[in-house]
Amino acid sequence: MATAEAECEQMVGAGVKNLRIAILGGGIGGLAAGAFLRREGISATIYEQASQLKEVGAGLVVAPNAARLLRRLGVLDDFLRHAVRLEIGWEFRRWQDGTVLSAEDLAAACEQLYGEHTYTAHRADLLHVLRSAVPDSGIRLGKRCVDLTTRGDGRPVLRFADGEIVEPDVVIGADGIHSVVRSTIAESSPAAYSGICAFRALVPSERAPAFSRRNAQTLWIGPGHHLVHYPVSAGRFVNLVAFAPAGDDAVESWTATATVEEFLAEFEGWDPRLTELIQAGGTPGRWALLDRAPLRRWSKGAVTLLGDAAHPMFPFFGQGAAQAIEDAAVLARCLAGEPGDPSQALRRYETLRIPRTRRLQEVSHARALINHLPDGPEQQARDKSFADADPLVANGWIYAYDLDEAPEGSAATSRSAMYWRAGRGTRKLPE
Repeated sequence: MATAEAECEQMVGAGVKNLRIAILGGGIGGLAAGAFLRREGISATIYEQASQLKEVGAGLVVAPNAARLLRRLGVLDDFLRHAVRLEIGWEFRRWQDGTVLSAEDLAAACEQLYGEHTYTAHRADLLHVLRSAVPDSGIRLGKRCVDLTTRGDGRPVLRFADGEIVEPDVVIGADGIHSVVRSTIAESSPAAYSGICAFRALVPSERAPAFSRRNAQTLWIGPGHHLVHYPVSAGRFVNLVAFAPAGDDAVESWTATATVEEFLAEFEGWDPRLTELIQAGGTPGRWALLDRAPLRRWSKGAVTLLGDAAHPMFPFFGQGAAQAIEDAAVLARCLAGEPGDPSQALRRYETLRIPRTRRLQEVSHARALINHLPDGPEQQARDKSFADADPLVANGWIYAYDLDEAPEGSAATSRSAMYWRAGRGTRKLPE
């Protein structure tokens, strides 16, 4: 057995060292891809058009499926210095009076069911720990890709705004919902406006009402609207995000703002505690949610997509960042398993990932309708269904996902699973 394992390591190691990977985009997905590829011994360079790496936006949820992968990267302990461990999750409350319709008891059951806890964090804190797993030499800033073509032998060719030309073996498009890479794989079409806009604010904890400072992810749901809040940044802030019908002036931008009065007007008549929370947040950001239909394919030759470039989804299941991290881990393993045939590795990658991400896109899309039902028989039936089901168990198909089980039978498993578990160049993984 020892001989077979050594041969497996030699075969995989020799092949992956010759691969050159270009990742377009230095956000959560791109950095996760760089980190997991490095873990597999594969050289990757991240090209980011901004002059510095920074994550705009505010809070996010790191559920067990994402926490599991952060642990395997060896960055979970650093992440926990800034994250908040939730005790209550998916606490649905009625818009008018805050009646609790349903809640996950994360403190008692989450780790027992899924082997990890659930956390909330500022997006910048997650970006920071992923950045720590990528060497400085693997990141190039101020690099805006203006063209992607393919040579006669199938090798991708990248052209950047500064005139540089790069010819890697594989291109990974982690460049978001407006992806340049996506347009070379799928028919080019603009993202559609969803008719929903989001207000967001970070409320300093000393100004936030006590009910919002609990270690809980709370969703207030009502006619045409819903509002979410949870603590981030080790409890120093409360992340507040709310969804409402988009007006004609809504734009897709993390830097656009609204007024406190506009925010309050959308939630007029809701539980008065929310008025206090909204007022404590100061000037809110506002952006329009964009919508894209799921893709049938993510890859073409030696070019593929990852994260929002592949499967943008509404944020209503809190899985956008988690799915990008899952993509990165599976893609790295597939490339390590087929170092001599990257195109085959990319086909395997999309085969493994598309069904799961498509399902999450669909259920996230449907959640907008469910959360925003007007009061009446359908709303009453929904509330009863919430009371009758444990969301922690109902969402098990999301949280229980494990990389070491999902790719069974793939080339990546047969050639590199032992290599992965040995923790090449890093700490040994838990068996």
